[in-house]
Amino acid sequence: MKPRVYVETSVISYLAAWPSRDLVVAAHQQITQEWWGKRDRFDLYASPLVVSEAARGDANAAQRRLALLQDIPSVEMNAAVNALGRQLVQQLALPPNALDDAFHVAAATVHGLGFLVTWNCTHIANLQTRRKIESICRACGFEPCVIGTPEELSFVLEN
Repeated sequence: MKPRVYVETSVISYLAAWPSRDLVVAAHQQITQEWWGKRDRFDLYASPLVVSEAARGDANAAQRRLALLQDIPSVEMNAAVNALGRQLVQQLALPPNALDDAFHVAAATVHGLGFLVTWNCTHIANLQTRRKIESICRACGFEPCVIGTPEELSFVLEN
């Protein structure tokens, strides 16, 4: 069975973006392209929230992002996802202005996806936040997904 991975919007954005002149962003784009090239090793999932976020902004960029999501199944944003997402904010794992980020984590967790891949290292993929997220998910009766960047996910799943 392939690892099941929730693809958060930032990964799709890096894939669809024009090459950056910023060295760090360019490196993230390259890593993301390499990870995407191995996507057949995973069962990928998104959510209506990912689609909604990908559709925002410049129409041409949005079209490129939505095309990448076209064949990725979507998990349901149900009452359990809503409740867990709100708990993640209420219990201060994520700030109130990051409610959508909390919903991404909740969607991956509630639907039992093993991994969430993201470049959002401010609210989702950082050590302090991950520990809080894992604790709250477990307290709410869920096994948390493993959160990481495409680089981290490639390393974990190839070793």
